[in-house]
Amino acid sequence: MSIFELLQKIIKSNPDSNLAERAFEFAKKAHEGQKRASGEDYIQHPIRVAQILTEMHLDPQAIAAGFLHDVPDDTSKTLEDIEKEFGKEVAFLVNGVSKLGKLRYPKDGLEFKPAKDRLREPIDLKAENLRKMFFAMAEDLRVILIKLADRQHNMETLGSLPPEKQRRIALETMEIFAPLANRLGMGEMKGKLEDLAFPYLYPKEFEWLMKNVKEKYKEQQKYLEKVKPVFKKILEKEGITPIDIHSRAKHYWSLYQKLLSYEMNLDKIYDLIALRIIVEDIKTCYKVLGAIHKAWRPLPGRIKDYIALPKTNNYKALHTTCFCLDGKITEFQVKTKEMHDEAEYGITSHWAYKEGVNLKNQRKKFSWVQQLRDWQKEVSKSGEFLESLKIDFFKNRIFAFTPKGDVIDLPEGATPVDFAYSVHTDVGQHCSGAKINGKIETLSKPLQNWDVVEILIDKKRKPSKNWLEFAKTSFARSRIKRFFKIDKDEIPPQAAISPKSNLPAAKISKEGRNSSIVFLAGQSGIQASLAKCCQPQAGEEIKAYITQSRGATVHKAECSNFIKSQKKWPQKIIEASWANKEKLYALSLEITAQDRVGLISDISSTISKLGINILNLQTKTGEEIAKTLADMEIFDPENLDQLFRHLRKIKGVTDIKKV
Repeated sequence: MSIFELLQKIIKSNPDSNLAERAFEFAKKAHEGQKRASGEDYIQHPIRVAQILTEMHLDPQAIAAGFLHDVPDDTSKTLEDIEKEFGKEVAFLVNGVSKLGKLRYPKDGLEFKPAKDRLREPIDLKAENLRKMFFAMAEDLRVILIKLADRQHNMETLGSLPPEKQRRIALETMEIFAPLANRLGMGEMKGKLEDLAFPYLYPKEFEWLMKNVKEKYKEQQKYLEKVKPVFKKILEKEGITPIDIHSRAKHYWSLYQKLLSYEMNLDKIYDLIALRIIVEDIKTCYKVLGAIHKAWRPLPGRIKDYIALPKTNNYKALHTTCFCLDGKITEFQVKTKEMHDEAEYGITSHWAYKEGVNLKNQRKKFSWVQQLRDWQKEVSKSGEFLESLKIDFFKNRIFAFTPKGDVIDLPEGATPVDFAYSVHTDVGQHCSGAKINGKIETLSKPLQNWDVVEILIDKKRKPSKNWLEFAKTSFARSRIKRFFKIDKDEIPPQAAISPKSNLPAAKISKEGRNSSIVFLAGQSGIQASLAKCCQPQAGEEIKAYITQSRGATVHKAECSNFIKSQKKWPQKIIEASWANKEKLYALSLEITAQDRVGLISDISSTISKLGINILNLQTKTGEEIAKTLADMEIFDPENLDQLFRHLRKIKGVTDIKKV
């Protein structure tokens, strides 16, 4: 799009378009003679940023700030010059973006490790950068939207930078900016950012996907063009006139992540390209769903009602997968125009200045932004701030219900204690137990999607310090700590372990519980087990093979079975390496129990069954009480609550504490 076409588009959609046009002329003059690393005139960057903001349907002030966002830092013009020429609002936005532009990074050239760990830059730097972003969002969401547009174009032109910078910027995009776009409901922006980062982070995987998916996309697209006219006639018979019917291809990174769960078999992916039906209202959405099921048989378990139960980022639609024409499996997505716009543009779809509504008020729909800002004021330690963000902000979400049907949004792995505090602080403070789906359960039990949770309340009950061992959300943990007046900088229980490294490794399942842990390149959260055929030992060269039901199986690189599999299914092979001894965490526990025959054996076997290496086990007895000191090494401090639960189940155990 030329600058003339862009300005014409802005003029068409904004009554105050002269502001954006003047901003372009100002930026063009200020950046005159400057070049980007790609060799193009620098002004091309703010033009592209303004174009992306226009596609987001933002207001003239934001678009003007998009043109001007680099002026104060890269030219002789100052923020005062911008305020004088364009007013306080535009200057405020430019200043906000400028502050975010001053994010600090570690030195380039640091080794890039595509392993499961998500903290590859110093904790203080990353936490500081995220703090800046959340404060900016709470002030004015447009600052972050301009930054996202800026990041998108920087990713589009990343190829001109040195490899070290490419990897660092791509990693930051994947870990921070894409999840940020997702939480703002900007699905299209999230997908674009992930796809742009994908080839720089995992070039081999990206190359394999491009090689194998191109023909599949063409085939599916051709098939859906055949389905469309047939489907339109079906809707006509039902008296339904859709606003639009179009196909939607799955983003590459999203597709790759899904393939990891399906043995890298593209034939098992039914939503490679889905058919989207846009209609007038919600009532018609359900009529369309009925028409689809009347014409074609749906797959069991593949009907999703995100209108009744929206996703965490407020995504709404009806999804169904059916045996369509010629028996081919096809996914349909039905939504209103408003739902479609919100899924594509997220919070920017609510921009309504023409109707006199300020978008700043719309951030109530994203109350977590303000909650994050308020909460981070309570946290002074960067490590705790970052770890909590990983849970509260970046982690997958689940929905649980109160007995009255209210939806509580929680991070994956949350417990009834987190649920209780999410309902109300008083409910959490007096929680005495919980019923999950009508059954009494422990307060440490992780909740699942759609669980109905009833919190049992006893006004005489008070919080227990033990809750800190399994409470996941920052809100619950901060309220528990506040009750016990625990210092903000006190290390949380999971972290009260002597770290020999900041880099946790992938888990090994029971088959390999006595061996070292391995890193799986590019994978997150995949269970790993050691192959029984070759029984690899620590230090030997290894590789991993992705299975459908057992995660990844680790083989010796020279294993004959592995070599056969590698030739037959090369796309299922991933790099793996041993975690060294420096990547362990030292832990000492004192276990108090009633003395009895077999106690030491029970303690030892319980710890070993969890794949934990025991270094030393000493027991002192007296007055029918046994105190056992257990020194051990663990790979994942997050599993500490699991260890405590298993030890408490041992007959006679009365107390467990860290020493």
